[in-house]
Amino acid sequence: MKRFRTLSGMMLFLFVTTFIIPSCVSQEKKAEKLINAYMEKTGTIGLSVAVVKDNRIIYTHAFGKSNIEKQTDLKTDDIFRIASISKSFTTTALLTLVEKGAVSLDSDVSDIIGFKFRNPKYPDVPITVKMLLSHSSSLNDSQEYYSLDFVNPSVNPDYAKCYNDYMPGTKYEYCNLGFNTLGAIVEKVSGIRFDNYVSQNVINPLKLKASFNVDDFQGITFTILYTSDTTGNSESGRIKYTPSENAYLSRASLIDSGKYIIGYSAPLFSPTGGMKISAPDLARYMIMHMNYGIDPETGVRIIKEETSKLMQTPVIETDDNGYYCFGLNNYTTLIPGETMTGHDGDAYGLLSAMYFEPLKKFGIVIISNGTSPYFARYNQDFAPVQKDVVRLLYEVFIK
Repeated sequence: MKRFRTLSGMMLFLFVTTFIIPSCVSQEKKAEKLINAYMEKTGTIGLSVAVVKDNRIIYTHAFGKSNIEKQTDLKTDDIFRIASISKSFTTTALLTLVEKGAVSLDSDVSDIIGFKFRNPKYPDVPITVKMLLSHSSSLNDSQEYYSLDFVNPSVNPDYAKCYNDYMPGTKYEYCNLGFNTLGAIVEKVSGIRFDNYVSQNVINPLKLKASFNVDDFQGITFTILYTSDTTGNSESGRIKYTPSENAYLSRASLIDSGKYIIGYSAPLFSPTGGMKISAPDLARYMIMHMNYGIDPETGVRIIKEETSKLMQTPVIETDDNGYYCFGLNNYTTLIPGETMTGHDGDAYGLLSAMYFEPLKKFGIVIISNGTSPYFARYNQDFAPVQKDVVRLLYEVFIK
């Protein structure tokens, strides 16, 4: 399978193919021709996209396959696990509790979570909810992040390894453990299981088909996610795609066993990356954030305008040419000349992106279920497939 060796080669391809397509061809046909060519050149398996302009979804399309083994075509309403874009859903749910006065952004996590939540190098410095939301808590993922046991001193004698050497609140490090902790905080202060609280307060009001719980999708076949590597010589070898069997694990047996503890077991649903949704529904959710907490079509408000603007306000500079807000990034590098707010995701072979410009009222969603190793690898801020496809759609439909 042919692959570009450099990003400059990819950009040359996009430039040439853009201008060899006759101007009379519709935007939709132009996008489809460009994306199909891009997928062939990069070894991308499936790709679902949605473009929003002037608060309306003006384009959705699915390309490629949802299942290689069965050669099943991907459909626009197919459901994906979207990885770290999920953090924005967790944040939105938590902020509804902040608005109710059930928790504060400045609350000490130790006072909420039920065990001592402190960097042992700075025992007198509280770690706050705000720090978890902005990845500035000094936590890290070195001990894994799928259970609070890793950071609980009474369970893990090596809990100190979960913390960096710097003082909480002073530096940025992306941390999934922090957002899984926020999921437990949602449960602790609401008394409602994490997946149910998000559904009741974010998903259902917007009438989306989405959930952190795979068992909510009865009769639905999820889009298979594929990791990739190159066999043989790195330049001429064939690409091997492997289905990610753990992407859609049911938690029903653990819940039914009675071992699920409200306020502690939320990481089972992966508040940091476990949302399942289609690209068009993710775009509808994005429109709500573009309009500062309200769905302009139905008038349904999820969070207050001032809360939504706070969620989109940069808090700390990241290590990849951007800023982190609360469950959202702020980048000027995704699309030249535009300041974009949103989040991207990378897990189990999936690559996703949801970015919008709230003042200009446009946004783009892309979800891929697998691509070749080079185009899946992050280069500081984004993987090539994320940046290339977002820019392509922007050039065709927005610019």
